[in-house]
Amino acid sequence: MNKILKSVSIRIGLDDTDHPEIGCTTEKFDNLIRTIESELDVHVRERRLVRLWPFAERRTRGNGALGAVVEIPEQNYDTLEEICRNWFSELLSLVEHYPSAKFKPSPCVVISRTPTTDEWYWSSVRGHVDATERYEEVHRSGCLVLSSESIWGVVGASAAVSWTPDYFSSWELIAWRFSSNIGTPRKVDIAAVNELEKLHPETFLNRDPTKGKGLIAPRTPCPVLYGIRGSSQDAVTDAHEWLQKRHDVEDCLRYATHLTNQLSDDHIESQKSGTVISSPDEIRGGHSHVFAFTGREPVKLVAFHEGGPVNRLLRSLQPGDIVSWAGLNSPDGSIHLEKLCLEMQTPRIVGRPLCCSKTMRSAGRGQGLRCSTCGKIEPKYWLSQSANESCGAVQGAWVEPSPSNRRHLARPLSLRLHGVKVIPETPVKLS
Repeated sequence: MNKILKSVSIRIGLDDTDHPEIGCTTEKFDNLIRTIESELDVHVRERRLVRLWPFAERRTRGNGALGAVVEIPEQNYDTLEEICRNWFSELLSLVEHYPSAKFKPSPCVVISRTPTTDEWYWSSVRGHVDATERYEEVHRSGCLVLSSESIWGVVGASAAVSWTPDYFSSWELIAWRFSSNIGTPRKVDIAAVNELEKLHPETFLNRDPTKGKGLIAPRTPCPVLYGIRGSSQDAVTDAHEWLQKRHDVEDCLRYATHLTNQLSDDHIESQKSGTVISSPDEIRGGHSHVFAFTGREPVKLVAFHEGGPVNRLLRSLQPGDIVSWAGLNSPDGSIHLEKLCLEMQTPRIVGRPLCCSKTMRSAGRGQGLRCSTCGKIEPKYWLSQSANESCGAVQGAWVEPSPSNRRHLARPLSLRLHGVKVIPETPVKLS
């Protein structure tokens, strides 16, 4: 009788291999997974792309970590560990020769044989994490940690192994370029991107219609050709295969699909409401802010020029307006707005009524308004204007920045009322 081999699920996380000019953590992680597959009997259940706290001091271009859940025969774990150690040693020798940059890459791999606390994920997506404390905590948990003398990458790597996809998770297919093409302009025609959105409606954020530009191809000299986001693994794979058949899109070297926390709003603790208690204050560059009272304390709401509709609505607010917002708590205590809604507005006084093309004036105490031309008398009242007329907003409707000015984690308003269904057990498709 053949002995039945017991399989175990292993979680692997990687972060901080990026450099502004060369390399990419997604490409390095793909290399690791393919190395494991070539040397070991392994089933890759899923890959994961986890975006982190947007204010992190050492954030990379995409500010994301990579993870995977793999299944191997239990007796093969030591071999898996050896493969990862050898691969990591080669990675360290490679990043040592990267050009100078503000932050030197600090690669870290975390390997977990058992489920980890999801607090590693939530703390990493919503605030600052002390790398030393996280490193010690991950070690105490029994995880294997591979790192250089610098341990910054442990924050993202531990977040990648602790994140659990949910109803609001989505998919991203990442395609990588041939090495000979890296550094040259990407061939991804805007006509292809426009048609992609029409023919593959389950994909999203392919382009910014307000600026007439595509959003799937990065503009940095990294190995990524493009990334396609969508509601299912099949949706992004079908879209990729369609693109690769076109003559106006560059051929890719390889690709992989990832479950991701993008578009989840996981970085935002909750939606809040309050009453505006100050007039808008605009500073150089078009950025603006107001103060609002939540019932417990005043908070500073900040909208940047790049926020477009959010910035315009904030600049139209007046004391007494009731607003709701979703935004990121910044280190200085202010809220950087990502979505804003004018729930109820106070009247905007614009002047007295007109008569004979002139403004009517008070005729004296208790005597109403008088027209100086025809002598007509009317009761005293003021004319008002809604905030809608000044900024184009609709009372009770939310506004958000254009697609190209949103964070990876920000959930578009078009997706707020329905989740993106995911099936975590589906095996990842590879080229």
